[in-house]
Amino acid sequence: MAAPAAPPSQHPRVPGARFLFVRIRLSQGAELMGKFGINVPKGAVVGSVQEVKEVLKNVFPSEKEIVVKSQILAGGRGLGTFKSGLKGGVHIVKAEEAESLAAKMLNQVLVTKQTGPQGKVVGKVYLCEKMSLVNEMYFAITLDRKTAGPLIIACAEGGTSIEDLAEKFPDKIVKVPVDVFKGITDEDAAKVVDGLAPKTADRQSSIEQIKKLYELFCKTDCTMLEINPLAETADKKLVAADAKLNFDDNAAFRQKEIFALRDTTQEDPREVAAAKADLNYIGLDGEIGCMVNGAGLAMATMDIIKLHGGTPANFLDVGGSASEGQVVEAFKILTSDDRVKAILVNIFGGIMKCDVIASGIVNAAKQVDLKVPVVVRLEGTNVDQGKRILKESGMTLITAEDLDDAAEKAVKASVK
Repeated sequence: MAAPAAPPSQHPRVPGARFLFVRIRLSQGAELMGKFGINVPKGAVVGSVQEVKEVLKNVFPSEKEIVVKSQILAGGRGLGTFKSGLKGGVHIVKAEEAESLAAKMLNQVLVTKQTGPQGKVVGKVYLCEKMSLVNEMYFAITLDRKTAGPLIIACAEGGTSIEDLAEKFPDKIVKVPVDVFKGITDEDAAKVVDGLAPKTADRQSSIEQIKKLYELFCKTDCTMLEINPLAETADKKLVAADAKLNFDDNAAFRQKEIFALRDTTQEDPREVAAAKADLNYIGLDGEIGCMVNGAGLAMATMDIIKLHGGTPANFLDVGGSASEGQVVEAFKILTSDDRVKAILVNIFGGIMKCDVIASGIVNAAKQVDLKVPVVVRLEGTNVDQGKRILKESGMTLITAEDLDDAAEKAVKASVK
């Protein structure tokens, strides 16, 4: 029997809209999942060695072994390496060794496949019970453009890099789309359980766990829920042993408790500043800063920079109705990145007026010490006024007639 459809406000948003994502730590995710009746290990988060002592005494007084997990907003922690030399961000140790291991993790930089070479500082450590796991699987729910709704992904093998597994053995990945209006059915959940292929876990209880995970995904406005591993225990239960959850911040107004958990110290400071200015920004590792209006044009700009031999330093869409102040903030963010060797402004004015962009560039130059060349391509609404504002500003700018010309000039300017 189909589960009753949730009210429209509780359904995941149909892909195609712009998303900004907010992530929470594993320990926070475990607490949230527990509220929805999802099986999770007993655990507690600590931020100091003294707190480790207290947790061991009060939460795990009789445990012989403890799992110590570094808490950063990135995956691949188990295979990561601390810049101090310590291997692995997840360890199973004797209870009496947990304190010294946590001391080696706290306030140290952990580098994983997902952090980039700069890594992330471990400000919190999660202590949890060691469970007797007999099988490890992979489970995720994400939003799928093709089916325009939630997609459940399951694999009978978990606890390792799912990306590598999917590349080598794609047939092992089971995908179950869910009708966003009907909600998850018993049949859907059964397909997922069959894909997970648990060895001993009770089938009906497993189906109920899958349905509860889907309920969590919908009711908390998740954009991605990943459990790796979803483990099978010796007492025949499915347990979310490790999880990562992302939430759509367009739903912050109805998910106040979740968004209060946001830890901006774990996020790219450029992206945090952009969010405050209501700009769509994603930091990358290139040398050419981009400021563009429209997501499609921004992607095309990044592609053509690559075509000419350069690398974009960011995705930055100022949108169709950005103010002069937002343009100034955008320039501040671009110039705060030491890797940026040139800036490319590519504006096709429709709703966004070229004179507003031009005024923002001039005002930004007054507030920011521009030390890198700026290439500007303006076209569309009020383009003549925009070009005049730039010309009369006295700024040294490199103008371009079209996107190809702009990208070529930006790449050349970045290597001088």
